[in-house]
Amino acid sequence: MFVYADNAATTKISKRALTAMISASENYYGNPSSLHSSGQQAAEQLFNARERIAKKLNAASSREIYFTSGGSEADNQAILSIAENGRKKGKMHIIASAFEHHAVLHTVKKLEKQGFEITLLDVHKDGIVDLSELKNAIKDETCLVTIMFANNEIGTIQPIKEIGRICRERGIVFHTDAVQAAGHIPIDVQDMNIDLLSLSAHKFHGPKGIGALYCRNAIHLHNLIEGGAQERSKRAGTENLPAILGMAEAFDESCENMNKTSEYVSSLRNRLIEGLSEIPHSVVNGDTVQRLPGNVNMCFEGIEGESLLLLLDMKGIQASSGSACTSGSLDPSHVLLAIGLPHEVAHGSLRLSLSEENTPEEVEYIIKEVPQVVEYLRNISPVWEALEKGDIKHVI
Repeated sequence: MFVYADNAATTKISKRALTAMISASENYYGNPSSLHSSGQQAAEQLFNARERIAKKLNAASSREIYFTSGGSEADNQAILSIAENGRKKGKMHIIASAFEHHAVLHTVKKLEKQGFEITLLDVHKDGIVDLSELKNAIKDETCLVTIMFANNEIGTIQPIKEIGRICRERGIVFHTDAVQAAGHIPIDVQDMNIDLLSLSAHKFHGPKGIGALYCRNAIHLHNLIEGGAQERSKRAGTENLPAILGMAEAFDESCENMNKTSEYVSSLRNRLIEGLSEIPHSVVNGDTVQRLPGNVNMCFEGIEGESLLLLLDMKGIQASSGSACTSGSLDPSHVLLAIGLPHEVAHGSLRLSLSEENTPEEVEYIIKEVPQVVEYLRNISPVWEALEKGDIKHVI
């Protein structure tokens, strides 16, 4: 059996999105900036796509939507823009969470080298920001709070509306990286007090290489890319209309089916957590209620996540691990360390991320195969032998 359970990394493009892209390539090939009829037909399609995305986010105007190459670019433009605005006012303090995506963390670290003060909030065992700690971290010099909507590894959902309210009351700009949330859980930028929001199409069955940045009209954006006057002179480069229309179609489809999909995928997730939790010395990472519908993230003591992934792949199960191999040395996930897991446990992580295309039969297959692979790896592990003998104490 083949099981694709890595939807948090990327999703399979939907037929509706693919059809929209093919149609755009065949019928709307003109440059949207051109004055002739082909260009204006393309411009109309571009306008409609912007309107559709704005409507689904409940933006006040389609002019608040800027198309980007994806979530990373949107994160960078949002953070660097607000930092520059803050610098001009003498406000050079930024607050983020400790387990943001690297598109956010690396950007604020870059700003730190430029003289900005960066506060990274703890996310604790449940993987959720404490609102009282956020309030205490805010200073007169704070220009930006950037907290992700839902975590890409452990799937925990933050109290975005409350965070936005706190920021709005203090006159601080609030940005959220909603790459994992968009298309999967409801988003209302006005009701949730969101000033800037990043999303990426390939996380909700759209194409890769296209995303969007929502920016409230009152906020000034700075360019990352100089050149032409596209995207109201804030993002130069001829718009990738096929990808944009594919994203708009995928976002419409995901939002239209959200309630049904969420209920179905959540049931698969809960069954998977139930089944895998029977493995001795295992733990579910992050809050089990405030969690994305398809996210299952667990650690199994005494094994390495990479070995687990390779053996599962041989059995047809495609997943991911919380740890990453960088420059030949194995480093545990910063997300898992941020929620308090020790290095030796964080190494043995497994992320299974489901979509509406997964089936109950596939979930049962995962529940059958993962324990066998974990047992095999433990049987050949000197660390597990030491744990079982009592030479090392179990953490889980």
